[in-house]
Amino acid sequence: MGGVEDDEPASKRMKLSSEALIHLSNGSTVKESIVGSSRDLMARPPQSDGGEEVVGSKGVIKKVEFVRIIAKALYSLGYIRSGAHLEEESGIALHSSIINVFMRQVLEGDWDESVATLHNIGLTDEMIIKSASFLILEQKFFEFLDEEKVMDALKTLRTEISPLCINHGRVRELSLSIVSPSHCFTVRSPKQNTSRARSRTKLLEELQKLLPPTVMIPERRLEHLVEQALGLQRDACMFHNSLDEEISLFADHQCARDQIPSYALQILPAHTDEIWFLQFSHNGKYLASSSHDCSAIIWEVDANGISLKHKLSGHQKPVSSVSWSPDDHQLLTCGVEEVVRRWDAPSGECLSVYEKAGLGMVSCGWSPDGKWIFSGVNDKSISLWELDGRELECWKGQHTLKISDLEITSDGKQIISICRETAILLLDREAKVERFIEEDQTITSFSLSRDNRFLLVNILNQEIHVWSIEDDLKLVSKYRGHKRTRFIIRSCFGGLEQAFVASGSEDSLVYIWHRGTGELIEALPGHSGAVNCVSWNPTNPHMLASASDDRTIRIWGLNNLSAKQKDTHGNGIHYCNGGT
Repeated sequence: MGGVEDDEPASKRMKLSSEALIHLSNGSTVKESIVGSSRDLMARPPQSDGGEEVVGSKGVIKKVEFVRIIAKALYSLGYIRSGAHLEEESGIALHSSIINVFMRQVLEGDWDESVATLHNIGLTDEMIIKSASFLILEQKFFEFLDEEKVMDALKTLRTEISPLCINHGRVRELSLSIVSPSHCFTVRSPKQNTSRARSRTKLLEELQKLLPPTVMIPERRLEHLVEQALGLQRDACMFHNSLDEEISLFADHQCARDQIPSYALQILPAHTDEIWFLQFSHNGKYLASSSHDCSAIIWEVDANGISLKHKLSGHQKPVSSVSWSPDDHQLLTCGVEEVVRRWDAPSGECLSVYEKAGLGMVSCGWSPDGKWIFSGVNDKSISLWELDGRELECWKGQHTLKISDLEITSDGKQIISICRETAILLLDREAKVERFIEEDQTITSFSLSRDNRFLLVNILNQEIHVWSIEDDLKLVSKYRGHKRTRFIIRSCFGGLEQAFVASGSEDSLVYIWHRGTGELIEALPGHSGAVNCVSWNPTNPHMLASASDDRTIRIWGLNNLSAKQKDTHGNGIHYCNGGT
């Protein structure tokens, strides 16, 4: 930043002429000497002959504001002469004369005059005036201390800062700084090792944040408006699903449909019965699936596609769900009202079995640190286990159902489970507080968003609901179109920034909606049986997996990434270009 150097002692800095102000980030361009007291100046927005003239086809952009923001951007970019020419040619000043006086007084350390000018700017909010005065007088206080003028600093504190009657905690800190510098909570930058005062340019930036934007335009305001507009265009883009997609200022942004994974790149037929559940690992390098055939499979994901890594056998009943450990080195599998098994993902070895005499497990999940596991039990309780199989805690009562999902938030505080046919329990382990999502229809499944702020809830009436769970529980979205009459159908968030919702369906299709608008954008054919579960690769927005009663998993991707046509391989993988 131009102007005063940050690492100079505040009291040693040169006074600036009005010409030098043009080099500051605030873009001021005082060209003539200011004569007379600031009390004689009226604070008013810069005027132009155009009055309330507007620009743009919508008639909502005021010309004066538009020109001032452009001038501000030019100064911020370092185009000092261009900014000055714009002010001169347009007749629209970036700042009023009194603001230019105020800024110069601050930079030159004329503290009493700058406080007086502040009161004449025309501000109507007394708290803003007091807060800005506090910042200015605090700077004055610290500069006195830096000059070892302790009595002057004490006088400033007692007669000027304290009477403002605000920020009492900070006033106490300033008092301590007089007695002992070690108690001083300074505002200096790391480079200012010997000065307790901030640089005056930093002070001006802080004052700028306090004053209304019509008085002093915020830094980088034009950049902020442009970024906001680009963000809105991206959010409104139905198919935006790529980090590589550049957003240009030269044209409105619109992605093509080919950004959505809608081509079946691979068919994985290794299971011998209906596939009920699948889930990508957190790092996107593995996929786990579970089946009515009493097995689970770990698949490996690489640049050449997906290949079978381990087939996990040992369950005596169908495997209803799987859950990856936080580090993706281990996998939990849950048999239907049977046991939970913990597997070593690299080797495929079973490490532990979790069971309760006379009872069966119905769901499973990990603590965020990977030190414990949770399981739902068919007596409607939820258990917490050590990895070695020792049960640590059990929440008895109506906490889960025989058919239920189980999620634990990433902070480890909340356990989420279907506790009644029409209700989901959010149990705060630390506060021992229970909250409930209540639906009018039977809940069949749910999944938690990656940011732990939303639940995707599947309902018996063929709707998918999104609930906000961050603070107050609130229904925020609904999605319709898929079919569900008899089976458990699972859905997921996915894509870039989880901007999409995908779901299985009993009509053998995979459905994809735009999360923000709720518009259905794809219904993917290919399976020959009900699609029970879908999972979107968390690290690759162009990879989606679906599991079906037809005993296959389909891997969906982009058309230009399709693998070459290949025959069926010995590992049970069929590569295709979208056909069956």
